[in-house]
Amino acid sequence: MADAYIVETARTAGGRRGGALRGWHPADLGAEVLNALVTRSGIDASVIDDVIVGCVSQGGEQAFAFGRNCVLASDLPQSIPAVTIDRQCGSSQQAVQFAAQAVMSGTQDIVIAMGVESMSRVPMGSNVSLYAKAGIGEGPFSDRIAAKYGTKNFSQFIGAEMVAKKHGFNREQLDRYALESHRRAVSARDSGAFDDEIVPLQVEGGMHTRDEGIRDDATLDSISNVKLLDPDGMISAANASQICDGAAGVLVVSEAALKKYNLTPKARIVNLTVTAGDPVIMLEEPLPATDRALQRAGMKIGDIDLFEVNEAFAPIPLAWLKHTGADPEKLNVNGGAIALGHPLGASGARLMTTLVHSLHARGKKYGLQTMCEGGGIANVTIIEAV
Repeated sequence: MADAYIVETARTAGGRRGGALRGWHPADLGAEVLNALVTRSGIDASVIDDVIVGCVSQGGEQAFAFGRNCVLASDLPQSIPAVTIDRQCGSSQQAVQFAAQAVMSGTQDIVIAMGVESMSRVPMGSNVSLYAKAGIGEGPFSDRIAAKYGTKNFSQFIGAEMVAKKHGFNREQLDRYALESHRRAVSARDSGAFDDEIVPLQVEGGMHTRDEGIRDDATLDSISNVKLLDPDGMISAANASQICDGAAGVLVVSEAALKKYNLTPKARIVNLTVTAGDPVIMLEEPLPATDRALQRAGMKIGDIDLFEVNEAFAPIPLAWLKHTGADPEKLNVNGGAIALGHPLGASGARLMTTLVHSLHARGKKYGLQTMCEGGGIANVTIIEAV
């Protein structure tokens, strides 16, 4: 089968809810990433075959062929098609995998995979809650699903608590992990590790070039004093990912396109895997998904140099580490969503952007990215830096 290559990556710096990016329409956020990918790669935008955009809360400003609206707001010609997909938190990682599959199949040569989410302007879950408030429908889970699984309350918060308890973690371990996420993000930001990733955006007061969620003053005491979401549980806002506004994208091309347009690859895609499991515990699926991806790639966990495991909640990467036996020093080396934020549909492409840059910065070869996703799904992508 033909190879697929990542030529360029880009992301906005994360914005807190109601923060620096509150004035940006989400289509315009996506447009800026599209423009940056074209400019940085030097490609003629007219040769792009497709744009695949991940977005979770597809309502309001993120509705009505949202991916297409990102293209229309950009400098790309109107002849470039686009589509919007939802695989929950893994939406833009799936966009990368769909782009790679299109290239590897030979049906397309140049595809942009992207994700956008403005959680300030289109609040999380509003595409469900507004219908409920209007008395329209009975929600996304039918009686048949409820009968099969014994609940209609499929909650990521409950799932995170279940994972923490199943794998034997306590709150202090979760809080210490959260603190380390901030420490690594501070170090990465201050060393300039994010500089080449980020697309500067004009905001009130200047240019937005720094992730707003990073807490320089985070301590174990400050994290441990944050109120628990469930008084009998372990999850708090401080050891969970931050609500965030942002966009990220990846330019994926074929070997033929590399030669034809004189493009320089940053990474080769080695393996694409997606699996699904229990939708109640929901967030544990990256564990078996990683096993399957490594098996399919003919690799072992020790063959991988860097890992990006989305920090939706602290117990997820901790459970993943415990299950795989991976070296914690190779995991989320520049911090994760606890510090940087989790702009839902954009996070998959954000993690891939950081992974590609981190491999090159450290002179490493193989990277693995995985995400837990609503419904008990997980994507795994393995790449080789070139």
